[in-house]
Amino acid sequence: MTLQQEIVGTAMQMAVVSLQPGQTVYCEAGKFLFKTANVTMETRLSGPSGGGGQPQAGAASAASAAGAGGAGGPGGGMGGMLRQAMGTAMQVGQRALAGESLAFQYFTSTGGEGTVGFAGVLPGEMRALELDGTRAWFAEKDAFVAAESTVEFGIAFQGGRTGRSGGEGFVLEKFTGRGTVIIAGAGNFIDLNPADFGGRVDVDTGCVVAFEEGIRYGVQRVGGLNRQGVMNAVFGGEGLSLATLEGNGRVILQSLTIESLANALRKAQGGDKQGPTGGLFSTNAG
Repeated sequence: MTLQQEIVGTAMQMAVVSLQPGQTVYCEAGKFLFKTANVTMETRLSGPSGGGGQPQAGAASAASAAGAGGAGGPGGGMGGMLRQAMGTAMQVGQRALAGESLAFQYFTSTGGEGTVGFAGVLPGEMRALELDGTRAWFAEKDAFVAAESTVEFGIAFQGGRTGRSGGEGFVLEKFTGRGTVIIAGAGNFIDLNPADFGGRVDVDTGCVVAFEEGIRYGVQRVGGLNRQGVMNAVFGGEGLSLATLEGNGRVILQSLTIESLANALRKAQGGDKQGPTGGLFSTNAG
C-alpha cells in the first residue's frame, strides 16, 4: 500500500501523511507534529526489522505454528523472547552509539482514514524517497523523519579511516525494503548523479544528505602537504577533508550545513570563536 503524503511549506517544510485504515507509519522521536484523533500512537524501542512494524503474513503463520508447538518449539517460548529482546537491545545500542533517538513512534489509523504531520529539526527541505526493494538508500544521521512500516531502518558504519576523517561520514542511516521514507535536510536540496560529472563529485562533508546504494562514499584530504594544501585547510573553511561520491546513482545535497548554521548563530550572539581564518583554526564550542 503506497503511502499517501504531501510535503508542504517553503523555508521549513513538513510532511502531511494520509493513512488508510490499518496502515502504519513510524518516525524518530521528536519529529511528530500532529495527528487526527483516530490515529493511535505507540512508542517502542524496536524498529520495524525488530518486530516494530506490522507483521507479515508469513511471520504471523510461523508465530502461530510456534505457539501451537508449545514453548519447546524452535521459534517460541523463552528462547524466542530472549532472541527478540537481544535483537532489540542491539538495535538500541547501535542507535545510541550513532547518537540517534533510542525509540520510534508508531502511528496507525483506526476507524477510517487518518492524518499525521511530521517535520525535521532544521529549516530546510524534505523529500519522499520510494524504495522498490532493489536498492537501499543511505542518509546522514538525523536526516530520517518518517517511513512506512514496510521500510526497515538501520545504522551503517563507514570504515574507521573514512569516518574519522570525514566527521559526519562515520555513521549513516540505512533504509531497505519497499515503501516510502521521508528525509529532511537544511537549506535547499540539489539532486545530481556523479555519472553526469565524469563519475565523481567532491563536496563539503556536511552537505551530503542521502544517496542510493551503488554510490561509493569516501573522504579525501584537501590537497597535499604543501603550501596550497595548507592554505586550503587553514583559510578555505573546509578543514582537511572533503567527501567524495563516485558511481552512477542519485545523490541529494543540501545548501546549508549544520556547522555553518551554528557558526552564524554564535557570531550573531557575539560568541564567534572561529577568528578570521576558519577552517583548521576553528574552535567551535560543543
